Amino acid sequence: MPTPRDLARIQAFGRVAAGAALTLAPRLVASGWIGPRDARRTPTQVVVSALGARDLALGVGQARAVSSGFGASPWIIAGIVADATDLAATWRARDELPAVGVAGIAALAGASTVLGLWLSRALD
Repeated sequence: MPTPRDLARIQAFGRVAAGAALTLAPRLVASGWIGPRDARRTPTQVVVSALGARDLALGVGQARAVSSGFGASPWIIAGIVADATDLAATWRARDELPAVGVAGIAALAGASTVLGLWLSRALD
């Protein structure tokens, strides 16, 4: 059975992977979330790359804190805020986004938010 620290590490590595993908391939990754037409726009790719860098940094910080054995909670809480914001923003715009993108973000961001809330109490 995975420990809270194991789950926090997995969450951190998932955030690093998602952040790297958003940063390095914003058009490709954003297509599923916001649709291919909007993902092709250069301004959208700028924002998506910045979003990816945010997740990459949060994931690296969380992974380092979990590995060191202390200080993970602030990183996890920052991730909760980021995930909950992704979820709320996507939900607000759901009528103009692809249904599969809304469902995917609801599942990923929702699950990560819930896991983060639990981890923030279980660690440190």
